[in-house]
Amino acid sequence: MAQKHDIIFYPVGNGDTTQIVTANGRRILFDFNHCKAAEDAADPRIDLHKQLKRELSEAKRDYFDMVAFTHADLDHICGSTNFFELRHSGTYQGEGRTKINELWVPAAMLIEEVRRDQLSDEFALWRKEARHRLLEGKGIKVFSHPEEVDKWLHPALKERGESTDARDHLFVDAGTVVSTFSLAADGIEFFTHSPFIAHCEDGDFVRNDASLVFNVRLAADGAYYDFLQVGDSSWEVLEDIVRITKYHGNEDRLRYDLFNIPHHCSYLCLSDTKGEKETIPKPGVKELLLSGKKNAYIVSSSYPIPNSKDMYEEVQPPHIQARNAYESHLAQVGGRTFVVTMEEPNAAKPSPLTFEVSVGGISWIKAIAGAAAILTSSPPRAGLSTSTVRVG
Repeated sequence: MAQKHDIIFYPVGNGDTTQIVTANGRRILFDFNHCKAAEDAADPRIDLHKQLKRELSEAKRDYFDMVAFTHADLDHICGSTNFFELRHSGTYQGEGRTKINELWVPAAMLIEEVRRDQLSDEFALWRKEARHRLLEGKGIKVFSHPEEVDKWLHPALKERGESTDARDHLFVDAGTVVSTFSLAADGIEFFTHSPFIAHCEDGDFVRNDASLVFNVRLAADGAYYDFLQVGDSSWEVLEDIVRITKYHGNEDRLRYDLFNIPHHCSYLCLSDTKGEKETIPKPGVKELLLSGKKNAYIVSSSYPIPNSKDMYEEVQPPHIQARNAYESHLAQVGGRTFVVTMEEPNAAKPSPLTFEVSVGGISWIKAIAGAAAILTSSPPRAGLSTSTVRVG
């Protein structure tokens, strides 16, 4: 049977939630943004709780194989502690909660300071959950290993009568492939671009700079495709990633067929200057953008970005100047299109964006009235149903 993976982006406003369903049925979730207001049918954002529950039910499961929180900002974890089962407390367990087989977090989430009045905040609950799993030694991967983590972890391990290096195998460094998945067994692997230890040093924890960034490589019947899954990194971090990746001879890990851009199309992920009509990316970021492959897609997890006069004056993302930059660089590499989660199939009622990864390439399964259009560069396969139209 031919290998086929799906990558799904959910329309959650200015926020991130992305799921990968591998050819062998493993389910991987990046970030979670469910706002209570989205449960109102009049709100264009998707009811994420309802949507994911339905998808899991159809798959006859109550768990994800892996859930990664790229960082602890609310638009990446909102509503998650009401949805998932947390192992550290019975309060967050019971029927109806979705289980996480393995939790992935940046080290910064374990060591961020929590005030007494923040103990019930979602970021504080995930810090507690991550610490619990790490101490138990199962169901977690922590990305980067700054000394600040060991100031908490080593005394706790000694208290348990264990050596201080007993959890070292659960930490993942930048520049390495995560052991949880493999191309041979799962048709997918995760190469870690970031965070670096430097992002968590000296107690100065910047969530965005310390967020998770991966090259996700997918195999489909002998062909390989690359998906850049990027947390809300700044342009400075992206420049570091490009420089260090090239230094170690891993330029292929910068290539992309699909790129989930950071921070909801903010210009600050490209440069420190917005620009009048188009943001001019810093040299390293420009190099990254031009690493796109022919027919590549770029996805912005954001509200609509219309090309209107008012948009050029917007302070908060998304920024039309950034969109113009992404689109112009995508055109230079022969890319296919720039897609916004809250614009498809229309801004009034957006639907999840689904990209199919198969030997024919990465195809956008585009929702249209009464049918689905498949946007791809590959020729039509035999046996397409009459409810699908292949465009391009």
